[in-house]
Amino acid sequence: MPVDAFAHTFAVAARPATVYAHLADPRSYVGLSPLVVAVRDVRTDGDQVTYVALERFRFYTNPIRVTMTLDPEAPSVVSAVVSPGRVRLRAAVTLTPSGDGTEVTESITVESPSLLRRYVLRQARAVQLKRAAELTRRMAATG
Repeated sequence: MPVDAFAHTFAVAARPATVYAHLADPRSYVGLSPLVVAVRDVRTDGDQVTYVALERFRFYTNPIRVTMTLDPEAPSVVSAVVSPGRVRLRAAVTLTPSGDGTEVTESITVESPSLLRRYVLRQARAVQLKRAAELTRRMAATG
């Protein structure tokens, strides 16, 4: 299966600890990721959090299994997503202090069947950019 990777870096007006706390809570992804409309079955085991996110598309709801690995020292959040249709996505978010705020870098690797590749890449990139804009908005509201 084809594997694609891309990254996006942006700044938010909040300290890394504030951004990390927000990203480490699965419930924050409702609305943060524009397709995620609900989160359920949240379980924490050490530095890992697993949950099911419900993505709403035009004609269907897609349940995806997510495993987040948390590292408050880095700080970073790595999410491994298993979606129906043999789509696998890994999103690694690293947070770096920058003045009074934080530089956020999200690196995404996605593996998908050739038939779905263009659609999956388009969706993943659009969601990444919308998530960056929404996180920027939310963090501005905390300051």
